[in-house]
Parts: sequence; C-alpha cells; structure tokens
Amino acid sequence: MIALDENILDGQRLLLDGSRVKAGQIGVNLGRKGMKDDEIVVLLRQRRNVTFFTRDAGFYLPEFRHRRCCLVVMSVGQYEVATFVRRFLRHPDFDTQAKRTGSVVRISHAGLAVWRLRSQTEIHTVWSRSR
Repeated sequence: MIALDENILDGQRLLLDGSRVKAGQIGVNLGRKGMKDDEIVVLLRQRRNVTFFTRDAGFYLPEFRHRRCCLVVMSVGQYEVATFVRRFLRHPDFDTQAKRTGSVVRISHAGLAVWRLRSQTEIHTVWSRSR
C-alpha cells in the first residue's frame, strides 16, 4: 500500500491516481486529519507492507525503521511530489515492497539517503540515469 501524509497536496495524489499509483492519504481515506507523527507511526506499523511518503523531515530517524513499513521523507518541492514518488517506486533498489520494507529513506534531487533495518550506518545512493 502507498500512503501519503496529509501534508501532500491533493493535486499530487490525483496525479498519482492518474498514473495508476493508487495511494491512500492521511485524513482522506486513512486515519484522520490532524494525526500526530507518533500516531501515524503506530497506524503504519499496524498495517502490512505500507510505503509512507511525507515532506515532514521529522520522520527521517533511524528509530522509525520497522519490518512492516517504509517511510520516505521527500526533500523536494510540493509540486514535485508525484514525480518523485513514481521515480522512487521505479528505482532498482526500491522497486518492490520487499526491497523497501524496513527502510527509512530521504529523497532529494541529488539522490537518496537510507537507514536500513539492522544497519548501523546511513547509505547514500544516486538516482539511476535511466528514467
């Protein structure tokens, strides 16, 4: 399941829907509006195989790694979210749920920074050249 934080614009969710990436959104069809970060983390951990996208940098902490979900912090403009969600989901290191689960990822124009489950170091990678 792809889930979006409520800080993602509705238009970006609709762009994802239009490109056949079905995404739930906090406060729309997942959880409730105004949920606190710790409540969102609990909600995600109660579900299986969730990839959660947010623009809230407070989620990029190694202690948020969990075997049931992937948290993706997007350090991109608010109107670029849909593009980078699709780009992330096509990245060879994250193109399946199994490859994503257990990670906390920060994505930006420059590349990706990742905290993997059971890893003590942050991993940095660049975007692949082919889009």
